[in-house]
Amino acid sequence: MLNTTPRRPSLLRCAALALAGAAALTGLVGAYTPGFAAAEPGSATPMSATDFSDCPALPAGADPALWRCEVHTAAPRLALGKVEVALAPITMTHAEGPMPDGSKAQVWGAMHSVPTPVPGGLTGTATGEHPRQLRLAIEPEYGGRSDFYTGQFSLRFRLSSPLLPHGCTVGASTPVDFQLKRSGPSRWVSQDPPIIEFSAYDDTFTAPAAEHCGPLAWPLNRRLGLPAPSGNLMTYDASYTFRMYDQLPSV
Repeated sequence: MLNTTPRRPSLLRCAALALAGAAALTGLVGAYTPGFAAAEPGSATPMSATDFSDCPALPAGADPALWRCEVHTAAPRLALGKVEVALAPITMTHAEGPMPDGSKAQVWGAMHSVPTPVPGGLTGTATGEHPRQLRLAIEPEYGGRSDFYTGQFSLRFRLSSPLLPHGCTVGASTPVDFQLKRSGPSRWVSQDPPIIEFSAYDDTFTAPAAEHCGPLAWPLNRRLGLPAPSGNLMTYDASYTFRMYDQLPSV
């Protein structure tokens, strides 16, 4: 008896069909340069750790002499489903200090990073001999939650490829929540300016499926091993500096 059960197409076949469609429409297969092509490691640098331009406005009633702006730079390594990659450096800025009632508070500032190429590209087997359309990059974006007192924060991971829609993202609906644990004590590298180094990790977070990825969504998630409820890891070597708000340069 013939097996009439429909088979889901592989990502390689879907990508090949998408490439053929792009060729028929534009005749430019192999000539298009994706926006992340220049984001090779070392080709783009995030904001300097001494740049305080992203320091947020303080809450009403906060004393500038008691609040500090922290600029935090990290070089994370990420294992997310089947993806293992050393992410491009990220820089985060936030403010923290006491409220008039004595409670601790924080205010988010900004996050900066650039896309990092994913080894194997869109199909898992793409190399330099494959068309540029099969490249894949991943970029962390702020997920809307952070608590630098406890090490909690959330991220989304945008996936970039000429064959994927702009909004293709891991954690689009529900960001990936991290609870970082210190790998050891912090270390003061410098007192003036203050520079503190530390290492942390999280091996308990859940990785959801990528969303808003168009017709390649199912084979893409299969290639990435998503969703992944366990087996994920982020290691995090970081440093930060700070300046009190009454010592910040006037705008």
